[in-house]
Amino acid sequence: MLSILRNDPWLEPYAAAIEGRHDDVKKKLRELQKAAGGKLTDFANAYKYYGLHRTPGGGWVIRELAPNATAIYLTGTFNGWQKEARYAFSRLDGGQWELELPADALHDGDLFKLIVEWPGGSGERIPAYATRVVQDEQTKIFSAQVYCPEHPYEFKVNDFKPDVRPLLIYECHIGMAQQDEKVGSYDEFRRLVLPRIAKDGYNAIQIMAIQEHPYYGSFGYHVSSFYAASSRFGTPDELKHLIDDAHELGIAVIMDIVHSHAVKNEQEGLGRFDGTGHLYFHDGYRREHPAWDSLLFNYGSNNVLHFLLSNCKFWLEEYRFDGFRFDGVTSMLYLDHGLGKAFGGYGDYYDGNQDTDAIVYLTLANILIHEVNRHAITIAEEMSGMPGLAVKFSDGGMGFDYRMAMGIPDYWIKMIKEKKDEDWHPSSIWWELTNRRSDEKTISYCESHDQALVGDKTIIFRLIDKEMYWHMMTGDNDMTVDRGMALHKMIRLVTLATINGGYLNFMGNEFGHPEWIDFPREGNGWSHKYARRQWDLVDRQDLKYRFLNAFDNSMVETVAGVYNFQRLPLEELWKKDDDQVLAFKRGSLLFVFNWNPVKSFTDYGILAPEGNYTQVLDSDASEFGGHGLLDPSVKHFTQADPLFQPTGKGWLKLYLPARTALVLKYRK
Repeated sequence: MLSILRNDPWLEPYAAAIEGRHDDVKKKLRELQKAAGGKLTDFANAYKYYGLHRTPGGGWVIRELAPNATAIYLTGTFNGWQKEARYAFSRLDGGQWELELPADALHDGDLFKLIVEWPGGSGERIPAYATRVVQDEQTKIFSAQVYCPEHPYEFKVNDFKPDVRPLLIYECHIGMAQQDEKVGSYDEFRRLVLPRIAKDGYNAIQIMAIQEHPYYGSFGYHVSSFYAASSRFGTPDELKHLIDDAHELGIAVIMDIVHSHAVKNEQEGLGRFDGTGHLYFHDGYRREHPAWDSLLFNYGSNNVLHFLLSNCKFWLEEYRFDGFRFDGVTSMLYLDHGLGKAFGGYGDYYDGNQDTDAIVYLTLANILIHEVNRHAITIAEEMSGMPGLAVKFSDGGMGFDYRMAMGIPDYWIKMIKEKKDEDWHPSSIWWELTNRRSDEKTISYCESHDQALVGDKTIIFRLIDKEMYWHMMTGDNDMTVDRGMALHKMIRLVTLATINGGYLNFMGNEFGHPEWIDFPREGNGWSHKYARRQWDLVDRQDLKYRFLNAFDNSMVETVAGVYNFQRLPLEELWKKDDDQVLAFKRGSLLFVFNWNPVKSFTDYGILAPEGNYTQVLDSDASEFGGHGLLDPSVKHFTQADPLFQPTGKGWLKLYLPARTALVLKYRK
């Protein structure tokens, strides 16, 4: 019996479905390994064959897969964008096409495309395996580009291993990571932002929008060229330099990879690459995503598996990314993409609505990624809660290392929007943050980029709103701002303190970056005003943002300083809804939260392990913009109670100011 079934008896009625999927993966794995004559990594080498490459003799060869094509020509700046016989491809077996050229035919910087002809039509196409795609500033047209610098970047760090004890992720977007109203670059991010992240204590970055996408405002989610790092941020070597520097700082680099769908654009994308719609995507009613205006991969096609699995290996080997956060996994798992479904019980995961081909692909992708790099990190962005997503394949799962705890940010939004402060009950908070499958690790977070987009609001903006524009100066005692800052700190601390895998923060949220994210578009006059990060806000000593940043730094440092913090058992010590007090222990750290908006408690008793306690962190400390009511030098000792003596616990009497969180260190 698979371990996933042993560990969860409630899955027994669905054993046939779970075991069937497991067998489907094994069958496909054997098939692909046999085709490659080796391991799955030998199958995932499409990018080494297809696309543009130098030959051993110094010339060039370019290959593409286009079974329906009748002719293919290479065209570009080197021949005035003409269709010429000397640049005609030769057809090989299996729908493959090849063109060999002498060394002087192409040069670094040359632009090129394919002219693909098929029965009844033709069109310009960017090669499916293009590794460099650029946009003309005047015409806005995208083309592939020859990229062969005389002195390619050489990595300095060759043996990096991510630190996942615990994993602390800083989610970021290269283009909007700069202060000025423009598109930022890999180089600017490397020089200006990476040092901030290292100083803030995060040990991983999760970079969005790396794969080339025609529309900047899509946040990178409508990908056109899956093998090309977006050129709007700089060159491939500049991205490699960024990743190398991150590794030198001890920071892992996770890529937000989009294999759940693709852009519909045909001249830039893969839509009708050889005149047919089914080379990479479904035909008929399954072709387009009903909500995303995009095309859907046919994961049942071995050609698609070849393309996508090789894509995973490419980013790991060529750029040395340390893993992936797979976007839109829910959409992949279900034939109806999970739209409008509540997922109220296990039956909803095994009702015949699942896309078995997609499940097989995701499982194979995880097997491959960990085969290429056993230290690699894989994270699933999945909201339905399908069991087994972050369980090892050998145990019956799909093999992700982590799943995003997507219910947590929704919970905080609901609390802020719908609950009065006096109705913030610790029992509800505790249940939401700790209710998860014991056999799956999660990435907990209060908010990601999703909560910062136009149409939504960040936590700080929900809490303070327009008052942020007028009352964030130090010395300005505004009740709305005081409340918002206090809750912002508490929400982030309790979410981090209860992790069972990792924690994620979106860039700028650590210091309460104001306003929303709005990328340049027609509706805002193509403005970059809201597609940037105002780092000067946290750097200014006369503003309160620095207090939030200082607290976040201390909070992260407290947790990161405990080896394998995420694996330590959570022990609930106190939970009293009428007082709004929550206390729990993790290792030698005791976390105490007083959510009460008006009541401060003197000598509040909490049953805790007998011993003495010293203060490690106080969210209300003056250096964090609080009132500074607690003396951090005071030691606290438990008081024995004969009633609880057999449990080894006594009463710990604490002063708990309203809307304050404390972290104490325990010693016997």
